[in-house]
Amino acid sequence: MSPNQKPPDTEREQTDESLRLERAITDQVLADEQEGVDELADAVITRARLRADELLAAERAKTDRRSGQQAFRAALHHETASERVREDRLLSEERADADQALSVERSEQAALLSTERKETDEDLLRERKRSDDALAIRDEFLGIVSHDLRGMLSSIVLSATLIEEGAGGEHSLQVIRHAQRIRRSGARMSRLVGDLIDVASIEAGALAVTCESADAALLVSEAVETFQVLAAAKHITLEADIVLPLRGTSFDPARILQVLCNLLSNAIRFTPSGGRVTVRAERSGDELRLCVLDTGVGIPADKLDVVFQRFLQLNSGDRRSLGLGLYISKGIVQGHGGRIWVESELGAGSKFCLTLPDRPPAVP
Repeated sequence: MSPNQKPPDTEREQTDESLRLERAITDQVLADEQEGVDELADAVITRARLRADELLAAERAKTDRRSGQQAFRAALHHETASERVREDRLLSEERADADQALSVERSEQAALLSTERKETDEDLLRERKRSDDALAIRDEFLGIVSHDLRGMLSSIVLSATLIEEGAGGEHSLQVIRHAQRIRRSGARMSRLVGDLIDVASIEAGALAVTCESADAALLVSEAVETFQVLAAAKHITLEADIVLPLRGTSFDPARILQVLCNLLSNAIRFTPSGGRVTVRAERSGDELRLCVLDTGVGIPADKLDVVFQRFLQLNSGDRRSLGLGLYISKGIVQGHGGRIWVESELGAGSKFCLTLPDRPPAVP
């Protein structure tokens, strides 16, 4: 996606727009083809009629030459002329009937196409309603289950924390390790549930984004600090590059931090030991631009256009995530009225950028 191209608001709108464009193209092609067929048919009929008229005129002239004597020709002239007038009238009527039949046939074909299009539209609307109803039921069920799971997971994590803090006696170290393992697993499950809720909210067009005046420099620093330990463990240099002044911008700090964490997690995951990851913040006209640059493996050219799709994993052997991070990040940025894109070359690292407007769209 081009940095200056406004992304579609939702997948539904994108699908509708694609369908509209494809249908317009198809209609134009059919209209052009039908017009060409009609013109060719009319030309063939016209040439055939001209040829028939020429043959008829030649035959009449030949008959006149063979009629013999002048007196006999004069006697037959009146009768012959009347007969030819009747023949011409009948020929004209037959051609008019043929033209009318052709016009009716073409009208019937156009009406049939219009009826088929109407029936197709009705079928699409019925299928969409069934799909929407199924999605609504799914989202409602997912919301209920996710809410209950979150409550149970919070209880598990809290219990593990209490066990860890109160461990003592002969087996205290082993108890602490078990408690830490439970806490980490519970935290990962909680993040997964949160991702699933975000996906459902994005699909429903109801992702919660609460904008406020926030300090982008502090946000970038917090994101970098959060991942310093992980980067150091892989011997990766992680740094912030803040180009001042940034000026005040309204955005949802928690949501944009979530986006930066998703981008940083991917950057560190796909950057080898000894590499570098940089988070840059700068002004770009009337927008705030945040970029995460890495010196990692890069992204194949055929994946650049689909990298923000849900459940996409660039590495098919990686089972550490469901491939929701970039999809959710895209939904969050679009919820702010901003844009997100990637620039990358295989083997030369990646650059993920997002922009946030100074005035985010009002919440409906």
